[in-house]
Amino acid sequence: MIDAHIHADCRPYEDFETMAIAGIESALTLAHDPMRMTTPAVVLDHFHRILENDFKRAGSNGITLKAALGLHPRSICQDYKMVLRKLPWFLDQEEVIAIGEIGLETASNLEREVFRTQLQMADEMDMKVAVHTPRRNKREITIKTLSIIAGNIDPALVVVDHVDSSIIDLMADFEGMLGITVQPEKMTPNEAVELLEMTFHDYGPERFMLDSDMSSSPSDPLSVPKTVHELKLAGWDYKKIEMLSKDNAANFYGF
Repeated sequence: MIDAHIHADCRPYEDFETMAIAGIESALTLAHDPMRMTTPAVVLDHFHRILENDFKRAGSNGITLKAALGLHPRSICQDYKMVLRKLPWFLDQEEVIAIGEIGLETASNLEREVFRTQLQMADEMDMKVAVHTPRRNKREITIKTLSIIAGNIDPALVVVDHVDSSIIDLMADFEGMLGITVQPEKMTPNEAVELLEMTFHDYGPERFMLDSDMSSSPSDPLSVPKTVHELKLAGWDYKKIEMLSKDNAANFYGF
């Protein structure tokens, strides 16, 4: 299994052991806002910590960790342009396979500018992108998010994450990947199964991937294995479960 969206820097060493025992082989850790991101130095140190620390912690437990780095909308600091200037260097590192997580939180003009800039960077570099959708005003802001994606990058390079029943219909014409986040306060494993049963075939079985978004918020490092368990109980066949829990993420990100 692959957990396609985690924040490894917020989790204890023991979580990686638990994940590995449950059958998770790989995971993608994404840049975010683990603290007040007030200066470029703080943001860049966050990137360095992922590269220099978290790969080792996961690897010690047999989990292959890859990274997505970028300027999260809640991490836009005063001199954010310095971060954007230095970002290509980080993206060239071997274990960095995507830009993320990026997107809109409030859809302010500044957030839109930073989002567009990073999408254009990814398009020029032919690099995958993990896009955030917020908890608040989710539908309204997702509509704006999809519009910005359409004008700035090949959607085949993009996964829109934290997709739930409130926005799944907006994805009918979107040609990228869809991340299903199973996390307390977002979606239970049973709710994920229900959503997938309603949309899996219409939207395309190759478009979905599962993740836990485990972070400092209420989280479960076993979200993906628990969802796989519920899919088995619901009678899903092995091939489809493998696509959701491993193959789609592996093919998209190149694990």
